[in-house]
Amino acid sequence: MAEPATDAEVRPARARRTFGPVVALGLASAGLGAWAGTKPWVDGAGADAVTDGPSAAGAATSWAEVASSPLATALAFVVMACWGVLLVTRGRFRRGVAALSVLAGLGYAATVAWAPFTLPDHLVEQVRRRTGATLDDTSLTGWFWLAAVAALLVVASTVLALRLVRTWPEMGSRYDAPTGARSSGDADAAAGPAGRPTENIDIWKALDEGHDPTA
Repeated sequence: MAEPATDAEVRPARARRTFGPVVALGLASAGLGAWAGTKPWVDGAGADAVTDGPSAAGAATSWAEVASSPLATALAFVVMACWGVLLVTRGRFRRGVAALSVLAGLGYAATVAWAPFTLPDHLVEQVRRRTGATLDDTSLTGWFWLAAVAALLVVASTVLALRLVRTWPEMGSRYDAPTGARSSGDADAAAGPAGRPTENIDIWKALDEGHDPTA
């Protein structure tokens, strides 16, 4: 009768099953955070003169730019890059990248948390400088709250990655670049009977050297 699996065997199996969902959550939340960071997080009211005149379209574009958060977008892209590296690396370097993703995720969350204290004043100042008008009121937009949700998901997924990365499956060494010449036994096996090359790479090498691989 087979013995039941021990806790030491069950825990790694459960951790490996989290690989796909956590990576998917991490990539989706980072992408959402990057998208939200390009949108205006703050809106203003009261400066009707800002939208008057022939430069109204250009002014609206400018206000969207000064009310968004390029830093948040950049940090979200860093998190996305870290997830990509986690998929193709192993060992200590992989754990280091997981730690970097946590730092970038915390940076994104800090940027979102700090935005309500800085972006409204920044928008008011830019409107005053560029048009001379004064905004009566500012408010956070839905894009800001979407970025806040993305920040929570980014931090949660990166922390899970740092905690579970040691038990996640790794890319096999067969995908690594070759580090040296093949052994003589491998070369003899590739040569086939009577020293004829059978591997495609050996056939092409023979042709390049001016030999007939079929001789």
